[in-house]
Amino acid sequence: MSINKFFRCLLAIILLLVTGCHERATDLEQVSYEDRIVIKFSHVVAESTPKGQAANRFAALVKERTGGRVEVQVYPNSVLYKDGEEMEALSKGQVQMIAPATAKVAERYPLWQIFDLPFLFFSEEEVHRVMDGEVGRQLFQMLEQHRVKAIAMWDNGFKQITTTVPLRQLEDFKGIKFRVMPGSGVREGQFRRLGAETVPLGFNEVYKALEEGMVQGTENSASNIYSKKFYELQPYLTISNHGYLGYVVLVNASFWDSLPEDIKVIIEETMEEVTHWQREVATKQNAADLEAILKTGKVEAWWLTPEEKERWRQMMMPVYRDFENLGGSRLLASARRELELEY
Repeated sequence: MSINKFFRCLLAIILLLVTGCHERATDLEQVSYEDRIVIKFSHVVAESTPKGQAANRFAALVKERTGGRVEVQVYPNSVLYKDGEEMEALSKGQVQMIAPATAKVAERYPLWQIFDLPFLFFSEEEVHRVMDGEVGRQLFQMLEQHRVKAIAMWDNGFKQITTTVPLRQLEDFKGIKFRVMPGSGVREGQFRRLGAETVPLGFNEVYKALEEGMVQGTENSASNIYSKKFYELQPYLTISNHGYLGYVVLVNASFWDSLPEDIKVIIEETMEEVTHWQREVATKQNAADLEAILKTGKVEAWWLTPEEKERWRQMMMPVYRDFENLGGSRLLASARRELELEY
């Protein structure tokens, strides 16, 4: 063998060894089961919704960026825990991460009902200003005192009203049974002020309740109405944008404290990136899903005029006093400052 041929063969062997070692080092299957950190992430909506998509995106990015050390197992559609069970499961460490609606958090921490106040927000930008501002920080700190860590707030969208009977004016609310999230006094109060009755139900119970005639009205974002096919049972849609439905991503604090610092950094940075992405997706998907609902031809839609919105707002205003009586005066004042509103 010539000297040149020998050196070419030697170089090829070295390159093969280097490449092979590199591949083995990054092979996710080489991370032992004992070395993996498993995060069970439970939520109650479909994977096709903005929250469902964001949870899956977060899981994939974290796995990639930790080289397989962290495995986020996403459980959608209440397959692990139902709507009313997630907070308890998180506190007991049965799951490590959840993303409940703010109204669910308000069952235990009533000041979180600030996001349920009707007509407080008129755009996504206003919602984000409060979520990411002083109000959000105060609410996050409130949870930390109870060993719950909030790491992000996600969007769903502005709520619309769907009913099995026509609803065209305020007087039409009288006698209608509306499904509300359990534990949200603000949501119950807004409908009662309009003369409606309220029936607290978990999200996974709504479709069956509609089928059986237990309720005639619901409030939800277009993405939830479409993904759960509520429009098949409720042919009347009122585009009201009367309130906002958002989520808070929560982690069990004891679990969080146990994580290595480098893993915490990756999770936080990834969550921040996914949050920006999720909010854009929510805005686009709600618009697309509303259009898809209308195209089915199964619903008759009604848009509130500015004058009708103002009348609705005035009728619902007493729930603001109810919120302030819970001790929310200072928090509401902070939100109004951030929104630069005057009442």
